[in-house]
Amino acid sequence: MQRKFSKLLALGTVVASVSLVLSACSGKKQSSGNQTSKGSIALITDDNGVDDQSFNQAAWQGFKAYGKEHGFTRGKGYQYFQSGSASDFTPNFNQAAKSGYQTIVGVGYMLTDSVKASAKKNPKKNFVIIDDVITGQKNVASVTFESNQSSYLGGLAAAYTTKTNKVGFIGGAKSSIIDKFEAGFKQGVQDGAKALQKKIKVSTEYVGNFASTDKAKSIAQSMYANKTDIIFQTAGAAGNGVFQEAKDRNQTRPASQKVWVIGVDVDQVNLGNYKTKDGKKDNFTLTSVLKGLDVASKSLADDAYRGKFPGGKHLVYTLKGNGVSLTRGNLSAKTWTAVNRAKAQIIAGKINVRETTK
Repeated sequence: MQRKFSKLLALGTVVASVSLVLSACSGKKQSSGNQTSKGSIALITDDNGVDDQSFNQAAWQGFKAYGKEHGFTRGKGYQYFQSGSASDFTPNFNQAAKSGYQTIVGVGYMLTDSVKASAKKNPKKNFVIIDDVITGQKNVASVTFESNQSSYLGGLAAAYTTKTNKVGFIGGAKSSIIDKFEAGFKQGVQDGAKALQKKIKVSTEYVGNFASTDKAKSIAQSMYANKTDIIFQTAGAAGNGVFQEAKDRNQTRPASQKVWVIGVDVDQVNLGNYKTKDGKKDNFTLTSVLKGLDVASKSLADDAYRGKFPGGKHLVYTLKGNGVSLTRGNLSAKTWTAVNRAKAQIIAGKINVRETTK
């Protein structure tokens, strides 16, 4: 069952005070007590960790906002369990449940099997899977995002900004989730090129995972060397390699010849700070395609807080209500106008954005 994002803003979650279990990057647990409140909430990260400048970090921001609003602190009602590898997923879910956490959130489709297993083992607790859909389990809420819509806006922005008429897309591991980003981006570039009467080439490469920054950097190096001047990266922590390559390249040239990166999941403008060849401060993050994980995680937390956890339901976040969105970043006034016009058309159903490249 899908629910419009605009109806989710009032959802909520309860948190209580208690010490908790924190998993280190290695996946080892260090117990410091149990959670007992029915409103407590825990986040299980994927193997990129909570400070990945991307997916996990965005969800954690929602947890922190929730805690601040309700007067709670980390370890006092909300906490994260950090996974060092995929082998930590199920143990972390089990540990969070054992520690007394009532609502447990899994970040990313790679945690789907662990959510299913833990939810079955703990039928009286609430579970959330982000970026996948689990059916047939009444204590599991599923959250997905129409990231193709915000990626379309990113593609449109790239089309309006490119000087070389060559842009790139670098994904992490191939999946339906990343394919959705790619589909929207390419359609946005295509429509922007048509509106501007230009021919723009889109190069596509995949890292193969979400952790190999060196490989992502190497792919970006090749793209930029081939005169690509804008790259949209959806590679998780590996995407930091794209930013590093852009920084290395931009530091050796004047600002008028800079190459750009489009960020993903969270506003990655800070990753684009650098100094030009002549020592001037500048920024090369063109814009960021946002997934409202912070909005979703806080909304679900508030929902549980009010005793209205949407178990068994599928919640879909879209451009309407900023469930997904695009930052202004370094976009020109002309580009920003085009982006907002397209956003309104997508919300109104006048532009239908593809969900797959196939």
